[in-house]
Amino acid sequence: SQNYPNPFNPTTHFGFRIADFGLVRLTVYDALGKEVTILVDQQLQPGTYEVSWDASGYSSGVYFYRLETKGFSEVKKMLLVK
Repeated sequence: SQNYPNPFNPTTHFGFRIADFGLVRLTVYDALGKEVTILVDQQLQPGTYEVSWDASGYSSGVYFYRLETKGFSEVKKMLLVK
């Protein structure tokens, strides 16, 4: 699902649900597509998860995040406003 709050300052939360056991990766990118941080990179059991990102060390602007699992990938946009 979409991160919340969005726009955010300086912390936002990501909620996601995993249907099958496997490697899950949640990555944040800047507006130019450069990898900013990896929030999740591990094997997860099926279930619902929430991850937070404290972006206090980053500048205002548009960021993207990608959630990847086996056979699934989704990218969404978020806005950091300071």
